[in-house]
Amino acid sequence: MHILAEQFLDFLRLERGLAENTLTAYRADLECFFSWLSARNIQSVNAIKRRTVLDFLLHEKDRGLNTNTISRRLVCLKVFFRYLQQEGLVTGNITESMESPRLWKILPDTLSVREVESLLASPDPEKAIGLRDKALLETLYGTGLRVSELAGLTLDDLHLDESYIRCVGKGRKERIVPIGATAASWIQRYVSEARPSQIPDANARALFLTVRRQPFSRKGIWKLIKKHVRQAGIGKNVTPHTLRHSFASHLLANGAPLRVIQEMLGHADISTTQIYTHVDPSRLKAIHSKYHPRS
Repeated sequence: MHILAEQFLDFLRLERGLAENTLTAYRADLECFFSWLSARNIQSVNAIKRRTVLDFLLHEKDRGLNTNTISRRLVCLKVFFRYLQQEGLVTGNITESMESPRLWKILPDTLSVREVESLLASPDPEKAIGLRDKALLETLYGTGLRVSELAGLTLDDLHLDESYIRCVGKGRKERIVPIGATAASWIQRYVSEARPSQIPDANARALFLTVRRQPFSRKGIWKLIKKHVRQAGIGKNVTPHTLRHSFASHLLANGAPLRVIQEMLGHADISTTQIYTHVDPSRLKAIHSKYHPRS
């Protein structure tokens, strides 16, 4: 299958935490699509037009597929092309205006404050690895970073005395992210007590290192989180992105303005951040009650 499709599926698995059944269905949809493209000698995603997608769906209809399967094919392609656009791999989303059943929103579960506290209490900070894991989890929840941004942090990105860190997000855009005293103190302790024994050489600059003294990959962080989710006895499907969603949802629930959350998350468009208003309907009810003259 096309390498971009594999990268897309990895993204859904590691950063969005989709169920294996859904991933299997998406894989089948993409295999059919790229097989159809190959038979027509269409090699590049940038060569795919809106008409190309429509022809593919009509082909699937002619093969006798039912409406539900064809609708799922379109949903898959809409999510796939949205991913390509977000990653800067295509100039525009050719499926954006195509009608389909309501697009399923890829939103993992959020954790309650109590569940987050249980997760953060899982590592043993009296051990070097536990101290690293504690600092990593506190940083992830305390900043709302994407997993790729966390993996890319270096010592040079830390400005803990000024209560912020610097990260490079999507499109190589740099942004400043506030960091609270709790996460900052765990990072400082990890850097001074545990990290020196991990570094392969004096020039290593990556902040978080594996037991093999290498910078973490996204998959490595995902496995670390899964380990502590099990230890904490949390039954939800938790991924690195779950902590990012929890970070934003908890800020919103405590009254943080949506525009401020947008800046901290590094969202280019406020509409992306607005998805969190669906996570916290109680806040919407409270706002309506407070401000509407007929509430």
